[in-house]
Amino acid sequence: MTTIGFIGLGTMGAPMASNLLRGGFQVTVYNRTASKCEPLQEEGAQAASTPRAAAEGKDVIITMISNDDSIREVYCGKDGILDTVQTGTVVIDCSTISPGLVHEVAAAVQERGGHFLDAPVTGSKPGAVGGTLVFMVGGSAAVIEKCREIFDTLGKKLLHMGDNGSGAVAKLAHNAMVGIHNVALAEGFALAVKSGVPADKFLELVESGSAGSKQAELKGRKIIENDFSNQFSLALMLKDLKLASSLSDTTGVPSPMLGLAKNMFQAGYTQGYGEEDLSAVVKCYEEWIGRKIGGQTSEA
Repeated sequence: MTTIGFIGLGTMGAPMASNLLRGGFQVTVYNRTASKCEPLQEEGAQAASTPRAAAEGKDVIITMISNDDSIREVYCGKDGILDTVQTGTVVIDCSTISPGLVHEVAAAVQERGGHFLDAPVTGSKPGAVGGTLVFMVGGSAAVIEKCREIFDTLGKKLLHMGDNGSGAVAKLAHNAMVGIHNVALAEGFALAVKSGVPADKFLELVESGSAGSKQAELKGRKIIENDFSNQFSLALMLKDLKLASSLSDTTGVPSPMLGLAKNMFQAGYTQGYGEEDLSAVVKCYEEWIGRKIGGQTSEA
């Protein structure tokens, strides 16, 4: 049986670890807030008091951490996981972090005889719960195949993007588009509703027409119903847009729409919406037009 150390039990990590347990893997979990381990212990997981203890002696180590600084702490800090890596250990990072840090961590893992995959995901909380995540993976094709059963347990699709770092780059480019599409959806709603068009009818048009997008499908009803329960937080989207902006600077690729989206999410964060769903960026527009998007529907 493959043994897994799973580190990071947030919105995405906890359901991912749960799916691995249901898939028959032996899982040891760690989270900085220890109480988040308890539901998984009830499902059969072992709990560890440090990242190192969770990773020690495992075939595969999976991390799902919120940002670069936390990754450095988990990998390189006191009781970090790097010193547990042995020849043949596979380390899979599913976080969204900077490509530069991916290369640093991959090199450190490989120096110790291990294998590293940067494997960020898309699908938000529903995909993590349902085991329908999409993985974009950088690293060795042979190592990916070695871990195929794990990826199949957690997701519905795996895309091998290239060498280490390519998974992180693909995720940042992807999330740049997600942020832009969310702002476009919010702006379209604001224009329509301010002018008297029912929000539900406008959403039906968007979903039926050429302005349709996955974000309209996923977030349109949430906006109309004023439901900003967190599937992927506004704060994390802002973090990803900042990383994407840094990638734009590094590569020299102009990204005017990314810049505008980043500013809108920064405005939402400043207004206190950081821990709500990323679709809460629409609240900035609601303030500007003086009404709720969902307050004007055809049933009203």
